[in-house]
Amino acid sequence: MPEILFSQSFGEAHLASSPNQASIVLIHGLFGNSDNLSVIRRHFETSHHVLCIDLPDHGKSPHSKSFSFDTWAHQVIDTLASNDIFNAHIVAHSLGGKVAMRVASLQPQLIEKLVVMDIAPVKYEPRHHTVINGLCAVKLATLVDRKQAMAQLSEFVVDSGTRSFLLKSLYQDEHKRWHWRFNLPLIIRDYPLLSDWPFHDELFLGDITFIKGKNSDYIGSQHQATIIKQFPNAKVRIVDTGHWLHAEKPQLINTLLTRILRGKYN
Repeated sequence: MPEILFSQSFGEAHLASSPNQASIVLIHGLFGNSDNLSVIRRHFETSHHVLCIDLPDHGKSPHSKSFSFDTWAHQVIDTLASNDIFNAHIVAHSLGGKVAMRVASLQPQLIEKLVVMDIAPVKYEPRHHTVINGLCAVKLATLVDRKQAMAQLSEFVVDSGTRSFLLKSLYQDEHKRWHWRFNLPLIIRDYPLLSDWPFHDELFLGDITFIKGKNSDYIGSQHQATIIKQFPNAKVRIVDTGHWLHAEKPQLINTLLTRILRGKYN
C-alpha cells in the first residue's frame, strides 16, 4: 500500500480533477512543514485548488527508516493521486525542489509547470552543521518550555529567524513530552544522501523555471551546464533575496509565480 503524506487542501477543491485547471502543489524544504509556503498558498487559493504537502519525515507525515529521492518522490506522487490530482503546477523550495525535480522525471505527464526555488540538481557540501548541533543541544527530555529551547538553540544558531523557523516544529504530545516533528535522527544519519543528487542524465523536458535568490549560493553559474543538461527547457529568474526568497519578498515572489504559471514570463 502506498504511504500517503500529510497534506492540506485549500481553495477551489472542485478544480482538482479538472483537465482545464492545474492544481498548485507546494512543497517545503529541509526542517520545514506544509505551513512554510503559506504566503504563496494564500495568494493562489482564491483562484486555484492548492495542496500543501508535508515531506516525508517532516511535519505530520510518516517517518521512514531511510532516505532516498525515489522513495520520497513516489510518496509525493501517491499523495497527489489520493487527492485526485493528475495535472499539477508544482512550486517547491530547497530540498522540496530536489524532490519535485525527481517527481517530474518519474511522472512527467503529471507536471504542467514546475517551479524550483533556490536549489540546483547538484550535490552540495555539508552546510547545516550548526543547525544540527543546535537541534541536538535542545534537551527534549528535560525541556520546560519554548523559551528554554530557544536559549539552548541560540548557543549554536545565531540567527533569530532561523531559530524561530526551527521551533515551529517543536511540539508537546498528550503526555506533555517534547518532540521535533521532523525525523532528526534520520536527517543526521542520512544527511549525505539528502545533500547528494545521484542523477546525471536528461531528466525532464517539460516547463521548468528555477528562481534563484541573488544573495544565495545555492544556484551559481557553475551549475548552469548541469541544469541545462538535465532540464533542457529550463529558465532561470533571479530575485534580490537570499535563500528564503518567499519569506523575504513575498509580494515579489507571488507576482513572479503568477506570471510564470500563467505563461506570461517566458
